[in-house]
Amino acid sequence: MIRLDRVTKRYPDGTEAVAELSLEVERGELVTLVGPSGCGKTTTMKMVNRLIEPTSGQIFLDGEDITKADPVKLRRRMGYVIQSGGLFPHRTVIENTVTVPSLLGWERRKSRARAAELLEMVGLDPAKLGDRYPHQLSGGQRQRVGVARALAADPPVLLMDEPFGAVDPVVRERLQTEFLRLQRELKKTILFVTHDIEEAVRLGDRMAVFSMGGHIEQYDTPSSVLGAPSTDYVADFVGADRGLKRLSVTEITPEDLEHPPVVRLDDPMSHALARLRTQGSRWAVVLDDDGNLHGWVDDRESDGKVRDRARRMEAWVPVHASLKQAFGEMLQHDAGWIAVVDGDRFLGVLTPARLHEALRRSIGAEESGVPLEEVVLDTIEG
Repeated sequence: MIRLDRVTKRYPDGTEAVAELSLEVERGELVTLVGPSGCGKTTTMKMVNRLIEPTSGQIFLDGEDITKADPVKLRRRMGYVIQSGGLFPHRTVIENTVTVPSLLGWERRKSRARAAELLEMVGLDPAKLGDRYPHQLSGGQRQRVGVARALAADPPVLLMDEPFGAVDPVVRERLQTEFLRLQRELKKTILFVTHDIEEAVRLGDRMAVFSMGGHIEQYDTPSSVLGAPSTDYVADFVGADRGLKRLSVTEITPEDLEHPPVVRLDDPMSHALARLRTQGSRWAVVLDDDGNLHGWVDDRESDGKVRDRARRMEAWVPVHASLKQAFGEMLQHDAGWIAVVDGDRFLGVLTPARLHEALRRSIGAEESGVPLEEVVLDTIEG
């Protein structure tokens, strides 16, 4: 979808911001550009929509050499999001959102309907917020409006320059989660500039690690960059704690789970206790008749039915959640294990030991180039 072929940006004083850079982004792929300040990542992105003109090289969009295209028309084919949304302060939320459709000559009713649809999509109520001005919004709300505006004309490509960098960490995480949901639904082709390695890892299908002078040191999946840095520079940049960062890009799989005793809501507690003794456990997972997770029960109660003694399951995550999310739930609830569900259906539990094994297996698969199920982990006995 996007291809840069030996693109260079050299300024009149001789400074090379980007040198002979080649990069390909597949259709529907989100690529994060990450590196230290001044490494050329923003310059690279701005050359894609000709806000900065390349000195040499070619840039292709869907096979078309855009270095020869009308830059104004080109920009109307791309969404562009920056810090704080870059909203026009004298325009309302609705007016900001319809900026590009208005420039393209859309009929007013159609453009406003599109704006309302997109505001709802990014989690904003157009009836309540549509007539407000940017200064009347929170930082997170302004950022959501910026994303909605970039999507208004349904462009195939989004360019995002540190879009979540101006909000606090809690709001940033929420925006990232919402943005990932949108991307799964819309499948836009996205270049996303960030200085935050954890953001790059969490959001990117692939990530390009830049060094000074506009050179790409490694261009690969986040798990590969973290698990097998190609150079000492990349290893230093992603940090010695790259194993911990890898938690956010390693999903839970059913093979990672343990299977504790299971009892049903209408079982008598005497039956539940017998099950616990048989399996050498002090607790069991409680399911309803459809196999859905209801809670848990332990061996401290002996009278009545399970439903009368069951406790609410506070620590749980959906299958295919990240190991980071699972670890966070364990810490938040001070839990020695968490339940893993598919919808409401109980699949098993993840323990700290199994979480560690899953992380080691993921790293081993990356380093050796074999499927996860073929990785053999060394263990210490005794």
